Amino acid sequence: MTIRSLAEVGARLEEAVALLPGSPSSPQDLYDRYEEMAIAILDAEFDEHPPGVLEAYLMAYLRMKELELRVTPSPSSESISITGPG
Repeated sequence: MTIRSLAEVGARLEEAVALLPGSPSSPQDLYDRYEEMAIAILDAEFDEHPPGVLEAYLMAYLRMKELELRVTPSPSSESISITGPG
């Protein structure tokens, strides 16, 4: 895993959000879209990265979007956690 592979995760997240149907009605709605797609990516790709790395990257990415969009995350987003098979 490289920094480039994490940057590619960010690019996939941006693309996934852009491809969602409709337009966000507010900055919060746009943030919610990022959060939903980040969870989907984490669920699909968690086993392709060392434990915790993808989750930490996506949490940081979402934090950056919070600041950029000037929104407050939902209480459930303070810890996105999806674990692999036991």
